[in-house]
Formats: sequence, structure tokens, C-alpha cells
Amino acid sequence: MHEEKRGLRFQFTAEAEVRSQSSPRSVPARVTELSLRGCFLETSGSFADHERVRIKIFNADDCIETPADIIYSRATGVGVLFADTTSHVRGVLQNWVLTALDHHAEEITAK
Repeated sequence: MHEEKRGLRFQFTAEAEVRSQSSPRSVPARVTELSLRGCFLETSGSFADHERVRIKIFNADDCIETPADIIYSRATGVGVLFADTTSHVRGVLQNWVLTALDHHAEEITAK
């Protein structure tokens, strides 16, 4: 769990796709950290800071698709802030974050 100005972020693993709004082509990605406000995507794609993208995240039987803004770039991927999320997307994110929080609590208890 990481606490930064972007909120509490939890380790999370899910397949994803990210697409620049100026391109019809998606780039594969993997979510490695998740919060209610955004996530970190490992990707080989190149995106500019502050660029608006569209992301899809696939986890178990759920899939969300939402616009997001690139807030920072690293050699291994990008940090995104979700934008204009629907109530359905917020509900799925809440479930995923609660599951990640439970998993984190179990790891702490096991130590």
C-alpha cells in the first residue's frame, strides 16, 4: 500500500489496454497499483504527461473502460488519474480496492 497525494494505492494485478484519444490502436498494459482515483500501468507504449487516454482494465469477470489523464511517465509505464468515471466504473473500482485492502490486511496478519 502506498500513500501519496494521489490517495491510497494498493498492489493490484490486472490486464489492461491503453489508447491515446488520437489513435484507434490500443497498447497492452498491466495494472500494478490501483486506487479509487487512478492506477499505475506498466506498458511499453509512449505517452505524454497530461495526455488524455482511454483505458480498459480486465479483472476476473469485470471490465471497466474510462478516460484517464497521464499524470507522470516512468521508464516502465505511466501513472494515470481516472477522469469522468461513471457510477458503474466507480462501483467496480470500489470492489477491486476493497478486495486489495482485504488482501493487504491478510498479508499483514500472516507476518
